[in-house]
Amino acid sequence: MGTGFTKKSGGFTLDTVKALGDPVVLGTFWNSAWLSALTAVLGVTFGAVICYALIGMRPDGTFRNAINAVSGVLAQFAGVPLAFAYIAALGLNGMVTVFLKDTWGIDIYSGGTWLYEMPGLVLPYLAFQIPLMVIVFLPALEALRPQWAEANATLGGTRFTYWTRVGLPVLVPSLIGSLLLLFANAFSAYATAAALISQGSQIVPLQIRAALSSETVLGHENLAGALALGMILTMVVVMSLYSLADRRSTRWRR
Repeated sequence: MGTGFTKKSGGFTLDTVKALGDPVVLGTFWNSAWLSALTAVLGVTFGAVICYALIGMRPDGTFRNAINAVSGVLAQFAGVPLAFAYIAALGLNGMVTVFLKDTWGIDIYSGGTWLYEMPGLVLPYLAFQIPLMVIVFLPALEALRPQWAEANATLGGTRFTYWTRVGLPVLVPSLIGSLLLLFANAFSAYATAAALISQGSQIVPLQIRAALSSETVLGHENLAGALALGMILTMVVVMSLYSLADRRSTRWRR
């Protein structure tokens, strides 16, 4: 990061940091932002549904323990192994691709090689975003006390009333915190994208890789340090907001 403030000769300069305002760099940050936001929203949505289904099961039940174990593994299953799994299944000659084409005549690549472009990162990212959501959000659902539902029913409230006036207001900080955590997780992901996208630098981590391999990108020296600085500042803002949301949601878990 410090190289973003230094010249090739070692002197202090702000010229490299000014490169963050270049349209190409801004476009890369935008790509990372929308990809992270999309996978975070989808991860929160599907993960919350899974958590809601699990909360009705016995805490020590076999199925729930299995889901917790699988979520813990899949949340860490990223990088090159994850990219290889998707290429083997959904690549140009992947098992699922060949099966759909030979059996039903469906060519999932009729519109282009989407798996190796920006849209192709959505599915692999969801593979670790959804399990991460299950891990971080399930404790928040477990913190909803049965007495609150009983009090709502005693006062004549319906299930809809309970969720709109008790459940969701209590869970909102946890939902926001989970959304921010998933955004940060996707924004900083590198290895999966690097394995799938071999051409171009559509997201910030890939552009940092390109800047490290060629310090003449956009005519600026030490661009990688400036990109890292922009990425770190983004992560600091996101994680600070996550910390605030997490502190607020922790009050309801006690």
